[in-house]
Amino acid sequence: MEQINGNHESFSSSVNARDDELTVIRAKPTSGLSEIIALAIWLGGIHFNVALVIMALLFLPKSLTFTVLGLLVLLMVIPIDEKSKPGRRLARFICKHVCGYFPVTLHVEDMKAFNPDQAYVFGYEPHSVLPIGVVSLADLTGFMPLPKMKVLASSAVFYTPFVRHIWTWLGLTPATRKNFTSLLKAGYSCIVVPGGVQETFLMKHGSESNVYKWWKPSGKLIQQLARAIKFTPVVFWGIFGTPVPFQHPMHIVVGKPIELKRNSQPTVEEVNEIHSKFVEAMQELFEKHKARVGQADLQLKIL
Repeated sequence: MEQINGNHESFSSSVNARDDELTVIRAKPTSGLSEIIALAIWLGGIHFNVALVIMALLFLPKSLTFTVLGLLVLLMVIPIDEKSKPGRRLARFICKHVCGYFPVTLHVEDMKAFNPDQAYVFGYEPHSVLPIGVVSLADLTGFMPLPKMKVLASSAVFYTPFVRHIWTWLGLTPATRKNFTSLLKAGYSCIVVPGGVQETFLMKHGSESNVYKWWKPSGKLIQQLARAIKFTPVVFWGIFGTPVPFQHPMHIVVGKPIELKRNSQPTVEEVNEIHSKFVEAMQELFEKHKARVGQADLQLKIL
């Protein structure tokens, strides 16, 4: 799956099917206020935590400061009911309004190739500051005919107050091998970002998603720290310095599934072969669709 950002004309229709089996699903803009609220709830958790800690340290008496810090620690570890009805309603609200904000357009090469009774693995690129485009594949968004979807994310997310709650209700889960395997066995399609958070070290201005401005530290020490905490310390901001991203149309392209034979104990050579197939398919997908979304001169770099 490939994310391509660029300008395109505005559409009010939701689905278009073409003769070559390509299905185009365009999110319809909703209420501007609802879109901003949804984005702030979804993406503002980290900023909110930082602001809360700074305000507590600077403006509150010590007793209240310790209370705030203790509450945040508690929110880092208390169990989360991923099927919470209020939580899922909030997640549905986010999915609906976030897609309409940019707006998001999903291009699926062969929708009929996806069987609702099977589990698939989606490789999403690029990670960028945040892989925002995965919202187009969330089960609550309803664009894909797959009722059970999970996004595998860095385990650091699930130790971050507020963020861990919102993102769990949205369908995110820790990216561990055990978790990945058990989800596939349970029939869940899984979205993975092959480059992971480490991919953010390769970001360059002008070649990644334009929905955020960002600054990242450099150096081997920072890279080692990021690997240890499974989180890259990138400073990012959107409209007026807030976590609300800039409003640039976003295109997500889903290619045809790559058929594989199930193998629980693959060799290194077999893994490399499958990886090569994925990279080749991603390159073909990118070159095939970039001109259609107004990005004919955009170059794909694979490192």
